Amino acid sequence: MTELMLEIAGVWLIAILAGLPLFAAMGLAGFAFVGLGGLSGTIVPQKMTQAMNSFPIVAAPLYIFMGNVLAAARINDRIVGFATSLVGWLRGGYAHASVLASTIFAGMVGSAVADAAGVGAIEIRSMKRVGYRPDTAACITAAAATIGPIVPPSLPMVLYGVTADVSIGRLFLAGLVPGALMSVSLMLMVAVVARQQGLPSHGFAGLRGIWTAFKNGFWALLAPVILLGGMFSGTFTPTEAAAVAGCYALILGFGVYRTLKLDMLQGIIVNTVEMTGVVMALVMAAGALGWCMSVSRIPQTVTPLLVSVIHSPIVFLLACNLLLLFVGCFMETLAALLILVPIMVPAALSYGVDPVQFGVIMIFNLILGTIHPPIGVVLFVTSKIAEISYEAMSRAILPWLVPLLIVLLAITLWSPLTLFMPELVFGH
Repeated sequence: MTELMLEIAGVWLIAILAGLPLFAAMGLAGFAFVGLGGLSGTIVPQKMTQAMNSFPIVAAPLYIFMGNVLAAARINDRIVGFATSLVGWLRGGYAHASVLASTIFAGMVGSAVADAAGVGAIEIRSMKRVGYRPDTAACITAAAATIGPIVPPSLPMVLYGVTADVSIGRLFLAGLVPGALMSVSLMLMVAVVARQQGLPSHGFAGLRGIWTAFKNGFWALLAPVILLGGMFSGTFTPTEAAAVAGCYALILGFGVYRTLKLDMLQGIIVNTVEMTGVVMALVMAAGALGWCMSVSRIPQTVTPLLVSVIHSPIVFLLACNLLLLFVGCFMETLAALLILVPIMVPAALSYGVDPVQFGVIMIFNLILGTIHPPIGVVLFVTSKIAEISYEAMSRAILPWLVPLLIVLLAITLWSPLTLFMPELVFGH
């Protein structure tokens, strides 16, 4: 079966090189496996259906819907305004505000691309207007956008939890400390760059200005508190929290701020369906391909091989970092998770690595790929907003990877950074 799986991997690679969408290539590889293995072709649709038969996966379209509602209602403007009132007086104040706003916005949408396209558009234009270099403004925004998938709610964590059969609540909590460290490390980087480039600051808004900005954005700022408080108090599950988030976004748009109109709903729903369709197609195809890997005993073959070569859990995690950073440069995060989790999680468990810690490490590595060439989808978004070339953006982003890589190394070497919060709330 292992030899057959290697042949199917060749089919998958040829399909990718031929230009087929990733989910189609994965599905084709699944059909090739059952066909060449003499199995019934009905197995693949069955496994695809089983992959969708999961309650937590319902959270995915609901979080996507919430992000689209928040963007359409321009609620992100209020978040940026509040962040600017707090830290805008520092040297490079708009850059500090960009990091802080992205951290707050991350607790609402959990998507790097949504963050870059949402608050990022406001931040980049504001920074350019006061004299920031376009590449600097774009890099700050792109780097800060990576915080989104690490802190709750996070779509990659939902998919990892479903695929690896790990508590999504624990995963959400595990991302809080790494997310805070990412924010602090990027603000330290901003402080260094601000001195080097002489980035401007603007006057302190005063307590009255901060209070005004806080009142303007209060209900938006309350969203992460409601979601996290409800989940960790047991009021609702992480999946149910997605439904609460969507309803709350509608209440803000229609009732509180009144920036959302009925005629906008059609576009929001269409965008949500399109994005959900792509995600679900990947989940279904990966479910079938994962079954093929299981039947061919790929995980059972890879794990003993790794254990025989690598004897230390730390060395294993460092090797995984290198592999995942490389994969993240070429493959979309959700697709990479769905393909690699069935292979890598059993290996991690054999080394005694907690699957919650390993999930955060996997997602962190793959998310860095969104701000690294050659794929770098967040780089495409921010370079377009900043009106600079993708090539220039790819060169300028490299120093901003350093603080994020330091945080990645810290959570790899010291597990309490990821496990302290889940164990505090849920116990061992």
